[in-house]
Amino acid sequence: MHLVYPAVLAALLFCTGLYGVLARRNVILILMSVELMLNAVNLNLVAFDVWLRDKLHSGQALTLFTIAIAAAEIGIGLAIVLAVHRNRGTTDIDKLRDTAESPDPDDPHDPHDPEDPDDPHGPDDPHGPDDPHGPHDPDDPDGPEDREEKAEAAA
Repeated sequence: MHLVYPAVLAALLFCTGLYGVLARRNVILILMSVELMLNAVNLNLVAFDVWLRDKLHSGQALTLFTIAIAAAEIGIGLAIVLAVHRNRGTTDIDKLRDTAESPDPDDPHDPHDPEDPDDPHGPDDPHGPDDPHGPHDPDDPDGPEDREEKAEAAA
């Protein structure tokens, strides 16, 4: 058997898998396309092993390792897809671009809400939450600098 036949078939399989990875929007179909690409690599490994008549059959041994790694990859990939589908309700790649959880607009205890009237660090406060002097009290005639000077003078 010529080496050309399995090599062409492997190239077609790999190109089909590559197209699936680049063009698909569903995560499951992308995982299936990755499997096609790995199977094309396996076909090349076995074909070159037979063509070279390797006594150790290293191409076939590498193929077994590749199959085991592909099985683990699919198991972990499907577990991640199921977890994402439970949390987000979709497996569409375009809708999953932002992996961070978006804040709930109805949450009354959002710590970064600039419109919160009870927030001591509102939009007009120049001192952030990490300010060692605490929030600036607009009714206090002595600013934080004056408090430092008074504390140093008292010491």
